[in-house]
Amino acid sequence: MSCVSVPKILMPKDGIDLKKWAVVACDQYTSQKEYWAETDHIVGDAPSTLRLTLPEVYLEDADVADRIANINETMKQYLSDGTLTELPAGFILTERYSGGTSPRRGLVAAIDLECYEYTAGSRSLVRPTEKTVVERIPPRLAVRKNASIEVPHIMLLIDDPNRTVIEPMFEKTDALQKVYDTDLMQNGGHINGWFIPEGELTDHLIAEMEKLNDRKTFNEKYRLTKDLPLLPFAVGDGNHSMATAKAYWEDVKKTLTPEERENHPARYALCEIVNIHDESLLIEPIHRVMFHVDPEDLLHAAVNFYSKNGSQCIFSDEKAAADPENHTVRYCFGGKTGTMTVIRPKWGIPLGTLQAFLDDYLEQHSEAKIDYIHGEDVVSKLGNEAGNMGFFLPDIEKNDLFRGVIIDGVLPRKTFSMGEAHEKRYYMESKMIVK
Repeated sequence: MSCVSVPKILMPKDGIDLKKWAVVACDQYTSQKEYWAETDHIVGDAPSTLRLTLPEVYLEDADVADRIANINETMKQYLSDGTLTELPAGFILTERYSGGTSPRRGLVAAIDLECYEYTAGSRSLVRPTEKTVVERIPPRLAVRKNASIEVPHIMLLIDDPNRTVIEPMFEKTDALQKVYDTDLMQNGGHINGWFIPEGELTDHLIAEMEKLNDRKTFNEKYRLTKDLPLLPFAVGDGNHSMATAKAYWEDVKKTLTPEERENHPARYALCEIVNIHDESLLIEPIHRVMFHVDPEDLLHAAVNFYSKNGSQCIFSDEKAAADPENHTVRYCFGGKTGTMTVIRPKWGIPLGTLQAFLDDYLEQHSEAKIDYIHGEDVVSKLGNEAGNMGFFLPDIEKNDLFRGVIIDGVLPRKTFSMGEAHEKRYYMESKMIVK
C-alpha cells in the first residue's frame, strides 16, 4: 500500500493577506508570550491561522477551554463564509526562504495514518525520529476533538540522496499554477507554492517515493546485514502533532464501518514532505554535559556497561577519526580531553551508544544530572568545571538519522536540532477532517 494520498487542500480565498494569514508552528516560542502577543497585534482582525491554532505558550492558562471553543467556531466560520476554499485534489510544491543560502523545498501531501505508529518498537512505514511523549497528546487532542479542519505543521523526511523525487519538480514550475507567493511575518522569510493537480505528475511523484522502499537499495544504503523494517518516511518536525492526528483517527475509527474507514478524511494527515538531503536542512548534534559526577568513576562505569552489552570501550588522549563500524565520542573534564571508542556497538549511531550508557548511569546515580547543549564552547566551559563532564557528539550524517531509527527503533531524545524557531513551518494549507 502507498502511504501517500492526494488530498483536497483548503487555501484562503483570493484577497486574503497571506502575510497575516500564515503564522509559525504553535510549538515554537513556548516561553515567549511577547512573541505571540506581537503576532496577535500584527494579525489584528484579519483572517489568520492564528485563530485556528493554539500556541502552546497558552496551554497552561486558565482560559484554555475558551480558546479551544473559539478556535472550533472560527474554523466553522471560515468554511461557511468562504474564507477557506477547497482546491481540487492535488499536491502543493513549496519553496521556503528563511535567511540561509538555499531555500527549503517540499511537497505538501496527505499521509495515511494507518502507515504510522508512534509507540516504542514500531515497525510502521512512517515513524517518529524521537520518542513520543504520550503525556503531550491529550491537550492537543482537546483542540482536535471538535475541530472540522486540521492546520498541521508536520515535516516528513525522505532519504533521497540522488534527489529523484522533489527537486526535479522545480524544473516544471512554469507550467504549474502559483497558489501563494508571500513574505512571512516575524522574520519568517518568504514562501512560494505551486499547485500540482491530481494526475500524471502526482502519480509520478508517488511512484518515485515508493522506489525509495526497494529492499536491495534500502539494505545497501543503510549497511544492513539483515532485513529490518522498511522506513520510507521519518517525522522530522511536528511528531506530537502527527501523534495527535493518529490518536484522533483511532477514536474516530471506532465509530465507522469498515467501508467508511477506507476514505474518511480523518484517516489522512497533511504534511510537508522534505528530502533530508535538502541543502537548507542543517542538522546539528546536541551535546551532553553530566553534572555532579566523578568523571573517573563514570569512565570506569562505561567500560563495565559496554562489556555487558557485548562491546568493548577504550579511551585515548587523541582525537579519533570517524569510524562507521565503531562509535567515537570526545569528552572533557578537569581541563582534560579524550576520546571514548566503543567497538562492536549494538546501537545504530554514536549518540544512541552514548545515551544508552548515560541513561543507565543516571538510573544508578540519583545525584547525577544531565543537560543538552548546542554549542561546543558551552560544553567545554561547563564540562571542565569541577564535578562535571562534557561529551561532544560527532556531526550527524543525514542518512544516519534514518539508520538510527531503523536499527534502534527511535533516536534518543535531543539527538539533533534542525533549524531555528523562525525557520520552522508556517501554517498555510489546511484540510477537512470531518465529513
